[in-house]
Amino acid sequence: MSILNDPTMSEGLPAQARPKSLVTAGGLRAWLKPLVRPQIVFGAVVIVFWLIVLVFAGLIAPYDPFEASGPRLEAPSVAHLFGTDTLGRDVLSRVLHGARQSVPLAFVAIVISVVLGGILGAVAGFLGGLADVIVMRLADITLAFPSILLAMAVTAALGPGLWHAFVAIVVVWWPIYARLVRGQILSIKEREHVTAARAIGMGRWKILRKHVLPHSLTPVMVNATIDLGTIIILIASLSFLGLGALPPSPEWGAMITEGAANFYQWWIAAGAGLAMVSIVLAVNFLGDGLRDALDVRGGR
Repeated sequence: MSILNDPTMSEGLPAQARPKSLVTAGGLRAWLKPLVRPQIVFGAVVIVFWLIVLVFAGLIAPYDPFEASGPRLEAPSVAHLFGTDTLGRDVLSRVLHGARQSVPLAFVAIVISVVLGGILGAVAGFLGGLADVIVMRLADITLAFPSILLAMAVTAALGPGLWHAFVAIVVVWWPIYARLVRGQILSIKEREHVTAARAIGMGRWKILRKHVLPHSLTPVMVNATIDLGTIIILIASLSFLGLGALPPSPEWGAMITEGAANFYQWWIAAGAGLAMVSIVLAVNFLGDGLRDALDVRGGR
């Protein structure tokens, strides 16, 4: 029997000389092992739950979220687990359908913020000079304002609505990733492998794409995961202030506004509040777990 076909005999060989199946399986196990952490598992389970709700809300929700299905302001009961609101609409159904608005909008906002801020930060950090000055001064001006106040100002200027709130969030969030990526680029571009790439005559944009940007993605990914929960809260805050979703939209922040106006009917806001707490905790646990798992300097 060939040594390459005997698992016990191939253990001492270099990875390139081992059977392909063994290398793949071992590499996969080594990659997955640091990700099996309680925080990551909990966060992933909750996020998968909300993704299922997001996709199948129409099938899961017991009632139409826009139509009255019982008496007004009915307390939680067997027929209405989260009670009904001021118009007799089922609160649980509105909470489930609300995930279709808050979660996708927050996800798209964080992706665009990461892409826009990442590109500008990478250009500023890698090229330096005038590009660095312009990008960083724009970021400094934006970050000089509290995020909620700037988002309120942008949304008020554009007019109430979820898409206007989305634009406001991108305006507020891109400088965070521009500064983060710039800092990573400034550190990585002086490392030995980048110097070696320059020495063999590789072009600057190829160096940026192949040797610098891939090494700066881990902190960006972790930060974006945690920021997803913050953006969900910001969207709800704008809706709570009347600058986000408009009635009769079943958006979580708008539901909390209705609950605040009917303080003693606590169930109106409780459902939306619990939904937000669960998903924000999940993305924070997931982000913390990814940070610990991917931090090579911290040791595993």
